Amino acid sequence: MSLARILWDANADWAARIRAHGFVQGLGDGTLPAESFRHYVAQDAYFLDAFARAYAFCLANGTSRDDLYGFSELIAGVVEELKLHKSYTERLQIDLDGTTPILATKAYVDFLLDTARRGKLGETIAGMTPCMRLYAWLGQSLARATVAPAYADWVKTYADPGFEALAVRLEALLDHHARDTPAVRANYRRAMELEYNFFNANLL
Repeated sequence: MSLARILWDANADWAARIRAHGFVQGLGDGTLPAESFRHYVAQDAYFLDAFARAYAFCLANGTSRDDLYGFSELIAGVVEELKLHKSYTERLQIDLDGTTPILATKAYVDFLLDTARRGKLGETIAGMTPCMRLYAWLGQSLARATVAPAYADWVKTYADPGFEALAVRLEALLDHHARDTPAVRANYRRAMELEYNFFNANLL
């Protein structure tokens, strides 16, 4: 079994808690308050800026041409996510430039960038993979049921095979660069905890 699968399975408890959270349930059935979604979009855009920078650290610390290609593709994937957020901001009149990170966002951003700055590629990827795998899993899980129109674009984005491919790409890089160490396990689990806290903090 790959390390990526081992780590995902080891954190199935956090994945289940997030899937059952009212914010995620509300995305699927359309009951999430519009103000919660507006708040989430602004905070997530702030987070994605940092996520792209963390990928840039990975690219700089890469050891092969495949790393160059892989992290470049993943950065491009973040750019596509930000374009989706831009469409939301225009429709919902959200001012991203004026966004101040809440505590849950700042904690996640600080964790990612502090980890990335240490330059240990496997440990950095371990802290980033949960976001990609979790969102792909949530999108696919929600898409298997009837999706209300309100947030159908969100579900479609993360259920898309293209997003799954990016998650698989990052997991392959995790398998290549990381070892099953306490630090790698701790970073993966911490990221899952921070994901839960992020959703929870945006349910207003």
